[in-house]
Amino acid sequence: MVLGVSGGVDSAVAGLLLRRQGYKVTGLFMKNWEEDDEDGYCAAEKDLQEAKQVCEKLAIPLKTVNFASEYWEHVFQHFLSEYRANRTPNPDVLCNKEIKFKVFLEYALSLGADKIATGHYAGVREQDGIYYLTKAADIEKDQTYFLHTLGQKELRYTLFPLTTLTKNEIRDIAKSAGLPNFDRKDSTGICFIGERRFKFFLARYLSTEPGDILTLDGEYKGRHDGLAFYTIGQRQGLGVGGPGGPWYVVDKDISQNVLRVVEGENHPALFSDGLIAQDISWVAESQPGLPMRCTARTRHRQPEQACMVETSDNAGLRVIFDEPQRAITPGQSVVFYQDELCLGGGIIEQAIKSVPNENNNIIRENAHTG
Repeated sequence: MVLGVSGGVDSAVAGLLLRRQGYKVTGLFMKNWEEDDEDGYCAAEKDLQEAKQVCEKLAIPLKTVNFASEYWEHVFQHFLSEYRANRTPNPDVLCNKEIKFKVFLEYALSLGADKIATGHYAGVREQDGIYYLTKAADIEKDQTYFLHTLGQKELRYTLFPLTTLTKNEIRDIAKSAGLPNFDRKDSTGICFIGERRFKFFLARYLSTEPGDILTLDGEYKGRHDGLAFYTIGQRQGLGVGGPGGPWYVVDKDISQNVLRVVEGENHPALFSDGLIAQDISWVAESQPGLPMRCTARTRHRQPEQACMVETSDNAGLRVIFDEPQRAITPGQSVVFYQDELCLGGGIIEQAIKSVPNENNNIIRENAHTG
């Protein structure tokens, strides 16, 4: 058994539980980012030290491996290309698909492992030879949204020891066992890169052009720093104010380099009836019968939303929600559920609105020429 050890409390308790269940466990620490280590930012070094302390406490060997080149080629380059296309990617989804459950899995198997384990909040269930991805008991921490690309091979070789536990229970277990990182803060930020001042970090890799911030009616509201730095539904960092309430990003007009904003959190233009998704992954590796009623999330921790899923052009899916959804964002994932099962998902290509805003196109042309 090879356990992915990150230095955090979740993987530490996963290792503890596996040891208590009688597994022979080897810890494996991955370093996947070294692009700016020379600048003094090296979160991996601190993580490695904590991983060593945990493995010493658990009396399990720890190996280290460097997948920085694989991460750069298969995750970060795609991450940048999506931002260049003014989409908003989710690096955690791609990181799980390409690194944690592909490169890491193959490396563990090459070491002779029969299984891998991680500290993810999710579960695996096998029935009649089919492996199912199930939601974790702690719904607030459930990570199936980020794991929806996993298929039969990945799940066949994977254990998620934390599936029945809440975060509070995990911390209590860690504290009782004397694990040194029982109170370590949860990690945030970009997968394997960590917490950054995001705009400044992204600007190191992207060439962007400032432009105008306009309302849907073409009223000038200010300047943006580059469309790649903004996402649909964003409120913070716009530098736009007014007496009617906060302003939100509703559109990124690439052709004119214009950021469109609306006033008010519940402005109708922020809502869509559905979406078109591409790059579909099904956990069972076979498409269920469509059309299909299920629930879906368009972002992590969003309450599941009832919807109808049907086929679309170019092997994609058309998803229509029972209720309009706010800030559906191209580049993010839509993930499908039936009760406790995560069925799979895809990448959001575009939002669907019931009434196309034709006047908006005229306004954009006027803004460009005026």
